[in-house]
Amino acid sequence: MRPASLLPLGSLFVFSWLVEGRIVGEDEVGFAECNKFFYEETPPEGLAEPFHVKICQKYNGEERFATLYSIREKIPVYSAFRFAVSGESREQGWMIEPQIDDPKSNFGEMMIEEDAVSSVNNLGSKQALSSDYLDSEYQKGQLYLSSLNSDDFQVATYTLTNAAPMTQSFRERWYMNVNSLMDLALAPYCGNGDDLYVITGAVPSDHRLKDKVSVPDFVWLAACCAAPGGWAIGFIKRVRDGDIIEDVMVKDLEKLLPSGTQLFQNNCREADQDTEKMKKIFEKVNHVQDEERMVQAKSSSSQLSSTRNKRSVASLPEEANESSLLRTIGSIVATPFVKLFQLIYYLVVEILKNVFYCLWYITKQVIGILENGIHRMCSATVSYIMTIGEELVSIPWKVVKVIVKIIRAFLRILCCLLKTICRILSIPFRIFVDIVSFPMYTACAIPTVLKDIAVGLGGTFYLLLNTIFGTIGSVFHVFFSVFKWIGFKVSYDNSGEL
Repeated sequence: MRPASLLPLGSLFVFSWLVEGRIVGEDEVGFAECNKFFYEETPPEGLAEPFHVKICQKYNGEERFATLYSIREKIPVYSAFRFAVSGESREQGWMIEPQIDDPKSNFGEMMIEEDAVSSVNNLGSKQALSSDYLDSEYQKGQLYLSSLNSDDFQVATYTLTNAAPMTQSFRERWYMNVNSLMDLALAPYCGNGDDLYVITGAVPSDHRLKDKVSVPDFVWLAACCAAPGGWAIGFIKRVRDGDIIEDVMVKDLEKLLPSGTQLFQNNCREADQDTEKMKKIFEKVNHVQDEERMVQAKSSSSQLSSTRNKRSVASLPEEANESSLLRTIGSIVATPFVKLFQLIYYLVVEILKNVFYCLWYITKQVIGILENGIHRMCSATVSYIMTIGEELVSIPWKVVKVIVKIIRAFLRILCCLLKTICRILSIPFRIFVDIVSFPMYTACAIPTVLKDIAVGLGGTFYLLLNTIFGTIGSVFHVFFSVFKWIGFKVSYDNSGEL
C-alpha cells in the first residue's frame, strides 16, 4: 500500500480516537460512565423504550454528554449535559454512530458520515443520515447546542444522534432561546454553574421526512440546579412559527411526556427550592421571551414587505398591456389609497400586536402575582393548620402525662403513709407505757434522789470528820508511843549505871 493511501485511514483513526460515542450495554446501569450528567447520577424514568439506544458521547477520551436515541423515530429522545464554559459556535462535519446500524461493526466510535458509506453495513436503517434532509425545508437542529461548549469540545455535538429536523427559522429561534436562557436565566442563578444539570428533548409527531425521520411536535428543556438554594424549571417550544418558548414547572412538563416520566430524581429537591431565585429567573425568562417577540415581529415585517414586492412585480406584465393613459390615471388615483390602506393595515397590525403582547404580559404578571400570593397563602395556611393540629394532637398526650404524674405523686404519698403506719405498729406496747409513765416516775423519784443526795452528803461529812479525828488520834498515839519509848529507855539507862 502506498503512503498516500494511508493518509485518509490515518486521519480517520486519529479523528475516531478523539471523538467517541459508546453504545451503553443493557447490562450496564443507566448510562455507565455518563451517569454524571444526570442529577444524583439517575437518568429520567419513564422515557426509555425497547427501541431506544443509550449513547455515552465522548470527546478526546472524556465524557461530554449522554443521549437516548430512538431507532424507530430516528431522532434523539433527549440529550443530557451539565453546564460548561461556552464559546463561539463553528460548523463541523456531521457524524454517525456505526454500531447502531451495524452492531458487528469494528468501529466502536463515531465516524464521519462520508467515511461510513463504504464501511458500515445497513447504514441508515436505524439512524438518520444527512441525505434524509435533502430536498426538504428542514435542517439538522441540535438538542445539545455546540455553542454551549468551548471550541475544542464542540465536535462531539455534531452527531446525527443529537439532531432533529427543524426549519431554518425555528432552529434559529431555538438556538437563540437556549443560548439566552443559559446565559441570562439559568447559569447565573446556580452558583458557578457546576451544579446545573440540563436535559433537552424532542417529542415526535406523525410527520416524517421521506417516511423515515420524525419531525418533532415540540422540543423541550428541563434544568435542575443542585447547588444550595437550588431550583428546577422547564421550557417548551412548539414547531409552529408563531409560538414563543414557554416556561413551565417541571411537573407540568412531565405531564406532556409519556406517563410515569420523572426527569429528575426526587423532583430536584422540590421542597427545598428557593422561591426568590425562581422569581428572578422568571424575570429573565420574560426578557428572553420579549426578545424573541421582537425578532418575530421584525421577521413578520420583512416577510410582509417581501410579499408586497413580489405582488408588485407580478402585476407589472398585466399593467404593461394597458394603455399608458389608463395606467397613469389608475396609478394617480389608486396610489394614495393603496398607500393609505397599507399604512392603516400596518398600523392596525402593529397596534394589535403590541396591545396583545402588553395584555399577555400584564395577564402573565397578574397571574404570576396571584399564583405567588395564593401559594404563599396556602403555605401559611397549611403551616398554621399543621401547627394547630400538632398542638391539638399533643394535648391528650400532655393531659395523660399530667394525670400519670399526679397518680405517681399520690402513690408515693400513700406509700410513705403506709410505711409510717407500719413502723408505728412495729414498736412494742411496753415502750408506749414507759414513755407515758416516764414523767410520773421522774416526779416520784425526785424525793428519793434528794434523800440519797443528803445521805450521801452526810455520810461524806461523817467520813471526813471520822478521818480527821482518826488521823489526829493516830498522831497522838504515835507521839505518845514515842515518848513512852524514850522515857523507858532513859529509865533503863539510869538503872544500869546504878
